[in-house]
Amino acid sequence: MHAHRRAARRATGALALILPTLLAACVNDRPETAPTGSADPVPVQVDAARDELAGLAAAAQDRHHTAAYSFTPAEGAPRTVAVTSANDGSWRVDVPGWGRDGTVDVSLAATSDGLFQCALPSAGWTQAASCVRLGDADDAVPRRLDPRVQHPFTDWLEVLTDRRAPLAVSPAAPLPGVTGRCYSVDTTSASLNAPLDVGIYCFREDGTPAAVRAGFGTLTLTGEPGAAPGTVELAGAVTDGEPVSRDAPSPGAP
Repeated sequence: MHAHRRAARRATGALALILPTLLAACVNDRPETAPTGSADPVPVQVDAARDELAGLAAAAQDRHHTAAYSFTPAEGAPRTVAVTSANDGSWRVDVPGWGRDGTVDVSLAATSDGLFQCALPSAGWTQAASCVRLGDADDAVPRRLDPRVQHPFTDWLEVLTDRRAPLAVSPAAPLPGVTGRCYSVDTTSASLNAPLDVGIYCFREDGTPAAVRAGFGTLTLTGEPGAAPGTVELAGAVTDGEPVSRDAPSPGAP
């Protein structure tokens, strides 16, 4: 009888030693649960798009040329916008039919001497072209004087290269007639002062801005860009006059 009890105790002890090993083996044989979040293909794709767009925007900052863009504004008739990015970093963007209720063509330019708005000879400006200094070259254009079409070629490029900017970027289908890569850009900030307009931004492989569709309208590159000048020239002499605003002057105003 005692021999049988001793044999039973030995069997029980052996089982106690073997059982944890068997349980651990079962746990290790279970298939691993697929991770969530970071392995999801959509965030990876979006993150890659952000990197691609930042690289193209950086290339655009180094591109110096003259180019013409077909501009279809949110309101008004289509027109052609001329863009000059000079080798010394100065720039100029001519916008027909923007000032004084669409009757005055204007030009915005930034040079080593500052930021300027020029009124060009047009239906609502019968005298010679003249320019007004708005501030330093890196100052923002006052909202009431801002046609906005210059931003995709100037300060918005800096935003697109900044990985800290509150942006969400994803691949987008090419805009009609556009050769290049397009990206949908949205803002992740609830601030009213968004760093740029949300929309579609397209670039050629060499960094040339190919098209933009944003709140102000749609810009599309037409033809091939030309050679860049050494620096931009203002359209006219600098005066102490008032800059041209978008609205028509009130009756009796000069």
